[in-house]
Amino acid sequence: MIHVSGLSKHFKRKKSVEGSGVLSTTIRNVFAPQYEVIKAVDDITFEISSGEMVGYIGPNGAGKSTSIKMLVGILTPTGGTISVGGLSPVKDRKANARQIGVVFGQKTQLWWDLPLRDSFLLLKDMYRVSNEVYNRNMKTFDEILELNDFLDTPVRQLSLGQRMRGDVAAALLHDPKLIFLDEPTIGIDILAKERLRKFIQEINSQKRTTVLLTTHDISDIERLCKRIMIINQGQVIYDGTLEELKQRFNAPRKLVVEFGREVPDFNLPGVEDTITTGTKKTFTFEHDISPSTLIAAINERYEIKDLTIEEPEIEAVIRDIYDSNRR
Repeated sequence: MIHVSGLSKHFKRKKSVEGSGVLSTTIRNVFAPQYEVIKAVDDITFEISSGEMVGYIGPNGAGKSTSIKMLVGILTPTGGTISVGGLSPVKDRKANARQIGVVFGQKTQLWWDLPLRDSFLLLKDMYRVSNEVYNRNMKTFDEILELNDFLDTPVRQLSLGQRMRGDVAAALLHDPKLIFLDEPTIGIDILAKERLRKFIQEINSQKRTTVLLTTHDISDIERLCKRIMIINQGQVIYDGTLEELKQRFNAPRKLVVEFGREVPDFNLPGVEDTITTGTKKTFTFEHDISPSTLIAAINERYEIKDLTIEEPEIEAVIRDIYDSNRR
């Protein structure tokens, strides 16, 4: 669905050059300006297959928005090639717009003063959606997103959660092959997030719509995406599954064991640290150590009353990757 090879986007930024005096500095900056090149996206390559749902994350200024804008056709690449559904986003901008949907969490594509229903009807005409497809999609949207309660409310009077549900529905009204979701759950309450996540899952499952999700809410990624791409300083520094990410960066796990009575501290192979709180012990161990091996070794010594395994927080893993990449 998406084929990206050697994609780059460079911007020129004027440098302020200091001189021996204010006048000479001003003259030099005006008549002989110097520039520096900012590599917003720097030679990235990846492919996304039809029907995939991929999380695309990175810190602010990493190159996420710039690369998304090139995939959509808003920006022209400095170098490299892009193919979206067999089309060039820049050369075939109109045709590409008909096969994609886009949601930017901070901006809306709905008409501010019109009722939500009228925005949908305008988009129906713009994309030449048939009555059959429109009615079918609106029925599906209402079943999951519960739109009917506010279809006749002007967009400016909608809550943020209602507007986001409307924006996602609007982006999918014409049955696009691919949808770009940029912060679709930003600032909305838990119930609205759950509705949107369920809706995105249903659309991806039923219609095989390809989804590229950009978000700072890692729980969105964990709930929706099997694959994750991390971009930092204009380059893709990881492309794989969440589980592989935890294993690759060797994030430690914890085994919390509750005993029937207080037991003395003891050593176990592969355990980095042990914290004792009353009858509970928390064992921190590396990802390549089998929990069942530890549990069996503990059970040989003392009777276990209860236990839980705590997986590493993916946010902490990603934060460590950003920090190590920055150094």
